[in-house]
Amino acid sequence: MSLPDAYLQYPHRRHGMDHDRYAWRLSIDRPRKLLANGRKLACMIVVPLEFHRLDPQGKPFKHPGAMQTPYPDLRHYTTRDYGLRVGVFRLLRELRSAGLKAVFPMNASLVERVAPLIDAIASDGHEIAAYGLDADAIHWGGLDATAEQDRITRVREIFSTARLHPRTWMSPARAQGFRTPDAVRAQGFDICLDWEIDNVPVPFRTEHGPLSCIPLFGELDDRKLLIDQRQSENEWRDQVIEAATMLLSEHQRFGAQVLSFTLTPYVTGQPFRIHAVREVLQTLGGNPDIWSATATEITDAWS
Repeated sequence: MSLPDAYLQYPHRRHGMDHDRYAWRLSIDRPRKLLANGRKLACMIVVPLEFHRLDPQGKPFKHPGAMQTPYPDLRHYTTRDYGLRVGVFRLLRELRSAGLKAVFPMNASLVERVAPLIDAIASDGHEIAAYGLDADAIHWGGLDATAEQDRITRVREIFSTARLHPRTWMSPARAQGFRTPDAVRAQGFDICLDWEIDNVPVPFRTEHGPLSCIPLFGELDDRKLLIDQRQSENEWRDQVIEAATMLLSEHQRFGAQVLSFTLTPYVTGQPFRIHAVREVLQTLGGNPDIWSATATEITDAWS
């Protein structure tokens, strides 16, 4: 069976990268950044707060944390709900104990449902970011441009109604279409956590001005390592600490860089995993060369 001619046609293919959002360069050609506070490594901890529907449509794919068995998948649904009711408060306690800040990307559908949690996050000095409408509202290349813009506008309106005005955006499942950066920037978001291009923030070009893209390490995603790859809590712990050690060792050559990883409430908020979370956070918090920072603080420091 032969393939149609259109199968091999890709309008974005060109010399270098397949897009022009940022300039191509080698890491050795990156300007060496020294932080004004004298720290050698910025640490951005991301705690995603997700609203998973019992009946996800899964277009064009299901979110990695979506329901897995036939409707109603109450087993997985209640596990996700456990993260928002119990697990996240364990993570808040450990962050507070270690003296660390975090970014909490929140689905807009949760804003009216978890007011006490929002208060707890804000009172501890953490950053609240927009995380799309809900976990099933995926952004992708086949999404109608008007529908995508309306979706992001709705997210902004929901947060504004709750007197929340986040600068930082993260897409559900960290999925984007070709127009997503423009649509996000048009709604006033100037920071994005979807891409992991480098070990430092990278300015994106959009139709509405620059968008600072802070790398969020997918390879250190707790759900990916602990659930999908079935690693142990101690293996996850060691990898996060090893990443910090490696990035610190590169300071002389590359200057300050960013370490980022996720703490998913229904994953690392479980009681049998908290010992590993505690060891990671206490190690990072006890290192005078590491700066615990929010996405807005990191963006402003690199500006």
